[in-house]
Amino acid sequence: MDRDPLGDPSPESPAPAKRNPLEELEARAQQTRADLEAHAQHAREEFEARVGHAREQFDATQEKIKQRTGRNLLAAIGIGVLLGGILLVSLLFYTWLFILFAAFLVGFTVWELSTALRREGRDVPRVASIVVGIAALPAAYFWHVPGLWLAVLAGIAIISLWRIGELLRPSHRAPARAVLADIGAGLFVQLYVVFLAGFYVVLAGEEGGQWWVLAALIVVVSTDIGAYAAGLSFGRHKLAPRISPGKTWEGFAGAAVVAMGAGTLLAWLMLDEPWWEGTIMGLVLMLVGTMGDLIESLIKRELGIKDISGWLPGHGGFLDRLDSILPSAAVAYAFYLVFN
Repeated sequence: MDRDPLGDPSPESPAPAKRNPLEELEARAQQTRADLEAHAQHAREEFEARVGHAREQFDATQEKIKQRTGRNLLAAIGIGVLLGGILLVSLLFYTWLFILFAAFLVGFTVWELSTALRREGRDVPRVASIVVGIAALPAAYFWHVPGLWLAVLAGIAIISLWRIGELLRPSHRAPARAVLADIGAGLFVQLYVVFLAGFYVVLAGEEGGQWWVLAALIVVVSTDIGAYAAGLSFGRHKLAPRISPGKTWEGFAGAAVVAMGAGTLLAWLMLDEPWWEGTIMGLVLMLVGTMGDLIESLIKRELGIKDISGWLPGHGGFLDRLDSILPSAAVAYAFYLVFN
C-alpha cells in the first residue's frame, strides 16, 4: 500500500462516473432541438422584418400612386379584370348572359344616378326606374332598335305617371314646377343610362354583333388607358380645367394614338374589315368617349360630388366607369350598320 509523506496510507481516487449512452443521446437531441428552434426563431424574425419592410415600401409606393392618380390603382385593375372576364364569357360563350350582365350594370348605374339626383332634391323613383330600365334590355336584344325605343318610351311614361301618382301622398307633394323637374330627372336617367346602354344589347343581338361590342369596348378601354398613361407621364396643358381638371391635351393625344392603333388591329384581326375602317372607328370612338367622360364630369360638378358612388374600389361608381362607354354604344352600332 502506498503511503503519504507522513506515513499514512493515501486514499484511492474515485473513478469518473460513466454517463448512460441513452442519457447522452437524449442530451444531444435536446441541444440539437434547442439549436434548431433558435435558428428557426431567428429566421422567422428576419423573415417578418423583411416582410414588414417590403410592406412599408409597398404602402409608400401605393400612397404615392394614389396621391398622383387619385385612385387605388391595384383595386381599380382588379375590378377591371373581374368585369372584363365576365364580359368575355357572356359575349363569346353564352350571348344571352350578356343581357344579365348588362342588366346588372344598368340596374346599379340607374340606382347611383337616381340617388345622386335625389340628394339634390329631385324626387326620382329609384326602384321603378331600375325595373323599367332592366325590362328594356330584353326588348332591345330580341326586337333591336324598335324594341329599345318602345321600351324606353314606355319606361319614361311609367316613371312620369309614378311621380304624378305620388302626389297623392302628402310627403311627396310639391309645386308643379318641382314635379316637372322631377319628371325631367327621371327622363334623363332613362335616356342617359338605359337608352345608351341598350345599343350594346341591340348590337349583341345582331348576327356577329358580339364581336363589334367587344371591339368597341376594347377601343374605349384602350382610350382610357392611353389617356391615363400619357397624361400621367407628359400632361402639362389642361384640356377642360373647369369641368375636369385632371384631363390634359397630352392625354388626349395619347388616347387618340392608342385608340386608332387598337381600332386598326381589331378591324384587321377580329372584325375582318379593312384596317382603315378600324382607324376611323377608333378615332371616332375616342372623340365620343372623351365627350362622354366630360359630360359625366360636368354632371358631378353640378351635383357637387367627386364620384357618383363608392361601390367600386379604385373606380368610384359604375357610372364613373361607364361614362365614356355609354355614348360609344350608338357609335359602335352605327359602324356595324355602315361597314357590315
